[in-house]
Amino acid sequence: MMMPERLQWFAQARYGLFMHWGLYSVLGRGEWVFNRERWEMTDYAKLADQFNAEHYDPKTWAMLARGAGMRYAVLTSKHHEGFCLWDSKTCTFNATNSAAKRDLFGEYVQAFRDAGLKVGVYYSLGDWYNPDWARGFQGDEAAYQRFMDYTRALLTELLTDYGKIDILWYDLPQCYTALQWQAVDLNHMLRNLQPDIIINNRAYTSEDFGTPEQHVTAAPVGRLWESCMTLNGHWGYSPYDTEYKSPKDIAVNLATVASGGGNLLLNVGPDPQGRIPDQAQQILSQVGDWLKRNGESIYDASDRHSLSFNLWGPVSVQGNHLYLHLQNYWGNELIVGGLIPNVLEAKVLSTGQPLTVTRRNHQTILTDLPAQSPDDIMTVIKLTLDAKPEHDISRVIGAADIFPQLIN
Repeated sequence: MMMPERLQWFAQARYGLFMHWGLYSVLGRGEWVFNRERWEMTDYAKLADQFNAEHYDPKTWAMLARGAGMRYAVLTSKHHEGFCLWDSKTCTFNATNSAAKRDLFGEYVQAFRDAGLKVGVYYSLGDWYNPDWARGFQGDEAAYQRFMDYTRALLTELLTDYGKIDILWYDLPQCYTALQWQAVDLNHMLRNLQPDIIINNRAYTSEDFGTPEQHVTAAPVGRLWESCMTLNGHWGYSPYDTEYKSPKDIAVNLATVASGGGNLLLNVGPDPQGRIPDQAQQILSQVGDWLKRNGESIYDASDRHSLSFNLWGPVSVQGNHLYLHLQNYWGNELIVGGLIPNVLEAKVLSTGQPLTVTRRNHQTILTDLPAQSPDDIMTVIKLTLDAKPEHDISRVIGAADIFPQLIN
């Protein structure tokens, strides 16, 4: 079945920037701080007076994303706390009524669109600010109806007032069922507003793509998917959390999603002034430099394969081209076991250095690699084959071949 045209860019995007930004950034203890610390909303809402976004320049965010090799972005327009980053006419608990006094979401949309990046909106269906959310699932029918109207009104604003929106990224559908969310009708209404929009599966309907969180798990063939991950241990701003993923970690994750035909949506948490932490910027820029040298193995690799059992790391495929991502670097020799097609050419992708190829029984042996990894993040080997890659690890020379009488 041919993929609809509106989905094709997403199927090839591979890498996007997720940004969790809201009042929780003022406290710097992650996006669930209201819930976990049991704040009263009257006290929590006062944080809006400190949320000034003084240094917020979404153009620099967009340039960071582009330089990092990302092709789309998703910003939290409203997280579970209920604070809206746009000039909402439905909810007064919003950015224009905070110290920022700006439509922060609108500026993001314009900046990323101008940078040539696809634009996504995260929207939490759950809402700690609006008491009708909890009253509704506790059995108050009038509150439930008000909250459904509230949800539709907010989403209508987002998908009407800001031009083309490419992704709708739902979250926190818990407490209501898909039927109670009226998710099918809701999404039908929103698609009438934005016919090309891509919607995730977190309103309890399958929609366009799956969203494994904090792990890479490929969806079945034919199903779009995206792994969302934090760069450190938190989604929201947390200056005390300096346990960041390394550039190599991210490169390995990118190679892994590419091998399964998916995307990586990598999150950063800006501070309340609108600055992305320096360490996060440095890591993203380093990965961007790696992608400039090795991006062919990520963006151009769209075919699934069966070469998962190896000692070095992820493998991606495009046609007759096979890309070996050397998460583990073994020195100047690399053996590929069970590869069926012949190798016409082998080279280090980033430098173009040619490699020598020999065959021995069920082994394809690559030699003349540098003794040390030529890429400080992760070296990629490109193999050009005489056919599409096939892999057979069922034929192994062992005891059954040498002493068949003992096996029988």
